[in-house]
Amino acid sequence: MRKTAFICDESYFWHDAGSAALVLPPGGYIQPDGSAESPESKRRFKGLMERSGLYDKLTLIKPTPATEEQLKYFHTSAHIENVKKLSKSGGGDCGALANVGNGSYEIAVLAVGGAITAVDAVVNGKCDNAYALTRPPGHHAVADMGMGYCIFNNAAIAALYARKELGLQRVMVLDWDVHHGNGTEDAFYKDPNVLFISIHQESYFPSGRGEINQIGEGEGIGTTVNIPLPAASGDACYMYAMEQVVKPIVDNFKPQLIIISAGQDANIFDPSARMMVTTDGYTKMTKLMRELAEEHCGGKLVALHEGGYSTAYVPFCSHAVVEEMSGFKTDVEDPFLPVYGSTPYNVLANHQKARVDEVRAVHLK
Repeated sequence: MRKTAFICDESYFWHDAGSAALVLPPGGYIQPDGSAESPESKRRFKGLMERSGLYDKLTLIKPTPATEEQLKYFHTSAHIENVKKLSKSGGGDCGALANVGNGSYEIAVLAVGGAITAVDAVVNGKCDNAYALTRPPGHHAVADMGMGYCIFNNAAIAALYARKELGLQRVMVLDWDVHHGNGTEDAFYKDPNVLFISIHQESYFPSGRGEINQIGEGEGIGTTVNIPLPAASGDACYMYAMEQVVKPIVDNFKPQLIIISAGQDANIFDPSARMMVTTDGYTKMTKLMRELAEEHCGGKLVALHEGGYSTAYVPFCSHAVVEEMSGFKTDVEDPFLPVYGSTPYNVLANHQKARVDEVRAVHLK
C-alpha cells in the first residue's frame, strides 16, 4: 500500500451551482432542473469509499483556504472582486456558465486551497500521493472570468504554487476530463516549465479549443499537447493515447510533480459526453500515471476532481482511481459491466488509432 491523502470538506457540497436546465437559466419554457454540476456524484463517491473500507485506509487532510495572493497567481483582481461581490449579494454568473451562489466565494477559495494542500502534502513528503475531492471544479476558469461551472482554476494555481512557493522546476498537468481544459492551457501556453496535456472529446466544449495544432507559443512550443479523440472512444483508445503520446512525452519532460485534472465524465454513462471509458479504463490510466510519477518524481502524484455527471457511475470510476493510487484493493467490482459489456469499449477502431497517430506525428519533433 501507498500512503494516499484524501482532501475534502463538507462545504464543497454546499456550493450552489444554480437551478439551470443543463446549462440554461430557467425562464419561459425552460423549467428549473437543478444544475448538472450538483454535489450528488461527489457525495456518492465519498460514501462508496466509506462503505467499501477504502476511506479508512486513506490519510485524511483538511484543506486550508488559498490566500488572495495565491489566487492572483493566475486570476485578475477584477475577477476575484466580482466573485466576492456576487457571493455576498445572492449570486449570479461570473463569466460563461459559471454560477456563483450565496457564499460561494469562500467555498471556491477553499477548493483552490484543497488543491494547494494536496500538492503541499505530496511534495513535502506527508504522503505518497493525494486525491482532492474539491468543488467547484476549476479547469475551464480563465484569468478574468469563470467558465463551465468553474470559478477559480484549481489545477493551474496548484501548479503555480508548486513552482513559485515550493521551488519545483518542472510540473506536469494531465487533464483527462472529457472537456478541454482551456483555462489551464491558457495559464501555461507560453511556459516551457509546465507540461499540459489534455485528452478530451473532439470539437466539444469550449468551441475551437483543444485542437491538435494548438501546441503552445514561444518558449512553450511543444509543452502543450492536445489529444482530441473521436466520440465513442473507450478504454482501448484512451490507453493507446496514453502509451503512444503521453508516456514518451512525460519520459522526455521528466516532471518533478504530476497533477491530474481528474474529471471522470468520459465514462460510458455520462450525460455530458459521448465517450466509453469504464472503471477499468480509469484504473489503467491511473496505474500508468502512478508508474510515471514513481519513475520521474518519487511518486509525487496529485489528482484533483473535476467533472463527472452520472451520479450512478462516476462514484465507481473515481473509486477505481483512488484504489489504484493507494494500492488497497477492495471487493468493489463494476456492477454495470453486464450493461455495457457487449459494447466495443475495449476495441481500438482504425479512425481512433489514426487520430492518436496524428497527434504523435505532430509532437515527434
